[in-house]
Amino acid sequence: MIRIMLYDLAHRKKVRITDISRQTGLSRTTLTAINQEDAKGINFNTLDTLCRYFGCQPGDLLRYEEDTK
Repeated sequence: MIRIMLYDLAHRKKVRITDISRQTGLSRTTLTAINQEDAKGINFNTLDTLCRYFGCQPGDLLRYEEDTK
């Protein structure tokens, strides 16, 4: 399972989803879906924007975990 680490990165930077949305131009709806892991996928442009915003690599935003089911 792929886990999205947006919450952790936002927490470290001490920003909220609303702040990220305002500063990046990404919609709050998209960011909330990604943050709550409701998104079915993530667009490469969105991933690029988030990496640029956080100054990170895609691997810092995405993490693979074994499915325990």
